[in-house]
This record gives sequence, structure tokens and C-alpha cells, in this order.
Amino acid sequence: MKFTVEEFRHWKHKNVTLLGMSGVGKSYLSSMLQGKQWFHYSGDYRIGTRYLDEHILDMIKQQAMQVPFLKDLLRKDWIHISNNIKVDDLGPVLSFVGKLGNPALGGVELDEFIRRQAIYRQAEIDAMLEVPEFIRKAQHIYGYPHFINDVGGSLCELEEPGVIESLIDCSLILYIQVTNQAQQDTLVQRAQSSPKPLFYRPEFLQQHLQMYFEETGLEYAAQIDPDDFARWVFPHLFHSRIPRYEAIAQPHGYTVTSDEVAQVKDEDDFLALIELAIVRDNQASKIEVRKN
Repeated sequence: MKFTVEEFRHWKHKNVTLLGMSGVGKSYLSSMLQGKQWFHYSGDYRIGTRYLDEHILDMIKQQAMQVPFLKDLLRKDWIHISNNIKVDDLGPVLSFVGKLGNPALGGVELDEFIRRQAIYRQAEIDAMLEVPEFIRKAQHIYGYPHFINDVGGSLCELEEPGVIESLIDCSLILYIQVTNQAQQDTLVQRAQSSPKPLFYRPEFLQQHLQMYFEETGLEYAAQIDPDDFARWVFPHLFHSRIPRYEAIAQPHGYTVTSDEVAQVKDEDDFLALIELAIVRDNQASKIEVRKN
């Protein structure tokens, strides 16, 4: 959706989708607004509780069946296993996605890793296609006038027709951009200090896995130290996503910086920041028209 400042101010039910890498401030804004006049839709939470729940439980049960005592209890249906996924703790989702590499080091074998990546991708697609319905629920069931869609950093990787278009039709897209090298370095260093499972486009994974083999001299994915690969690949992933975010935000949304987001302290600041982004975008559009 595109607006003038006046149109945005008079938009009765504001729906905003936050776009950007992990660590730029999406969850900070969502948590700040949650519980007031804004319904917080966490894409990752919905993925875990609705679309990956059974897959995660199957993974846990598979591990439990390797323990004779638990195996007997499971087969006799004497115990019940359930997930405890929280908005601010998505551990079970991350455990399911896993990190590529040697199983003896906590990694996931290549074929299984690719299978889980495909399952996660479909789960994210389904969760994003649900956003219009959750906007309706937020207003008509829970009584929230406004809606904040806190999406995962991999949204730009899905390449599924209709997903981005659906979000554009029902919400204002706000891209949180990292604009200086120091911040980029901080995000990369944070990710490398505690490597976590991530989603990769199949083409990206294939290309960078080959690059990693060439640099390390390894021949098979089963030889990979999962944390080492996660650390190595993150800067490549980070820079590959930037043009993808921009391709969504420039024609269809608005851009703010992570520095600006860090200055937001309340709802008024948040709305003022969006209005600033609208003004900048409208001015840039006028300049572009004059050039042409």
C-alpha cells in the first residue's frame, strides 16, 4: 500500500508489515506496540505453532525412540509430548530447521536438511497468506484496531507468486535498512558469535555449499562443522538479501533505517517515523518524475 501523509493519518485500521534481517528492530517495535492498540502477528510463532508443530513432535519422538525407557512409554501411549513455543523463544522451530553438517557435531545430513528447508518454506508461505484473515480476526474478534506483522528475515527468499502481493494489498510494507558498515558488522558478528539455523534458497545453498567446499577442501556435507558453515555463510546471506528487500520496498513500501528505529520509544514515535518515510518516498518519486 502507498499513502500520502494525510491518507496514512486517517487510515482507521493501520496494518504494517515489518521487513528486514534479524536484529534490525522488527521484534523491538512489535513488542513495544503489542498489547496496546496493536495486534502482534509473529510469522515465526505462527509457523511453529500451526505449520511445524507435528513435524517438530515427530523429530522429538524419533529421538526419544532411541532411548529404551522412553521408547516403551511412547509405544504404550503412557506419556505425552508437546511443544512449548513462545513468541520470544522459538527454540523448537530452530531445532527443526537445524544446521547443515556432521550429525556427530549436532548437524543435519544434506538430504534431510533440504527436506526440512522445503517444509519450512511452505510453512512460511502459508503463514504469510493467512495475514489478511488474521487482520480480520484482530479487529472483529480481539478488538485491536491496528495490526503489526513481524515477519522472518527469509520472507524475501520465498519466491512464491502471490505472497508479497497479498501483503502489499493488505498492509503498509516498512523495510528496516542497515545503512552503515558498523551496524552491518555488528549484525554479522552477533550472528557469527551464536550461529543459528536459517533458511536458504535452494540455489543459494547449492552455490555457497560448493564455494565452501572449495575454500575448505572438504568433499561432503557430512564432513562440515555445522557452526563453522553457519558462521561462514551468514555474511553471504546477509548481502544477498539486501537487493531482495529493496526490490520489495522501493516500488511497494517505505524504508527507514535501523538507527531511526532505535530512536522509537512509543506508538507516537512509530507513527511519526512512518510519516517521515512517506514524505521521503513521495519527494524521491517527484524527483524521479522530473528526471524523466
